[in-house]
Amino acid sequence: MKLAVSILFICFCTAFLPELSELRTAYIKASENKEATALLFKELAEVKKTDDKVLVAYKGAVLTLMAKYTKGKQEKKSYFKEGAAMLNFAANANPNNIEIRVLRMSVQENTPKFLKFQQNLAEDKQFIIDHFGTTSSNEVKVFVRSFIQQSNSFTSEEKDLF
Repeated sequence: MKLAVSILFICFCTAFLPELSELRTAYIKASENKEATALLFKELAEVKKTDDKVLVAYKGAVLTLMAKYTKGKQEKKSYFKEGAAMLNFAANANPNNIEIRVLRMSVQENTPKFLKFQQNLAEDKQFIIDHFGTTSSNEVKVFVRSFIQQSNSFTSEEKDLF
């Protein structure tokens, strides 16, 4: 009986978390649109550090986007710090996940230098170059390739490799 209740609880809790394929599309839209960011922020509100680290990374990235669209300095700072911390937490917890590295890199390359959140750019870029070919998911490859093609951190020659 306890097992059945536990399984139902897990199913119930995970039923409200967004699918990764939907998140990839929504994140791209959110990076360009305030309303899409707010919607994605609401969808990820229940994600905790104990959840799948890719979800944690998406939540962290979206929190940094919330900082972009928020007016008050304190609120901007709070969103950004929490988001950056979640991204680093996810990357440290799962350092071999290319999607997490892409999310962190996407935030770091678009963060103003005075915020000093660019310390992993070179490391993440090299990881992406080295591990793209071993990524088994075609959806993840499409997401990574899309990021690389619009990124200012990759040279034309590097982009041609993808």
